[in-house]
Amino acid sequence: PTDQVTKRFVVRHGETEWNVENRIQGHLDIGLSRRGLQQAEALSERLRCMNFDAFYSSDLARAAQTAKAIGNTLGVEVVTDQRLRERNMGVLQGLTLDEAHVQHTDALNRLRSLDPEYIIPKGESLRQLSDRTVACIEELAQRHLGGLVLIAAHGGVLECLMNHVLETPLDAPREFMSANASLNIYLCEAGEWSLETWGDISHLQEIGTLDDA
Repeated sequence: PTDQVTKRFVVRHGETEWNVENRIQGHLDIGLSRRGLQQAEALSERLRCMNFDAFYSSDLARAAQTAKAIGNTLGVEVVTDQRLRERNMGVLQGLTLDEAHVQHTDALNRLRSLDPEYIIPKGESLRQLSDRTVACIEELAQRHLGGLVLIAAHGGVLECLMNHVLETPLDAPREFMSANASLNIYLCEAGEWSLETWGDISHLQEIGTLDDA
């Protein structure tokens, strides 16, 4: 029915030590820090009363660990999907921003320019990230029409989804923050998507979270 409302709850993974160090993670498999695990547990408690029809997660450790904590609390099985991974940052992966500035100055500058077509050497472009993640999330929503879907992913995925739903260009200046373990809610009614909640971290008041670099 056209009056069905599909809700997507999309959460960002908890904090990692590399987040603290401003070290570029990309597709590298970095687990949660101690505070990241606490954030994941707090997020689990926030969602405890929800009855989700399905739960999907990036297969990268930081997202999968966050999803596991939530899944254990809610008693929901988590299905991993590689399409929900963060952007492949290629030659920049494993470097701090300062190291990247020295070793790959041009690549870092092109990255910061938000040129959606720029493919990082040995990595991918912002356009490629957006295409694969948006297609994945739209497919999952169609699979559970009228349902409640939970997705654990990454900052880059969240930003691409926001741009898609709000119909803003990928190279538009970023005037928002994507905090670790934040909660974001999207609605779809009569085929139209809208953003209900962005960057909710009220459940982290006693733990805290980093601002997104």
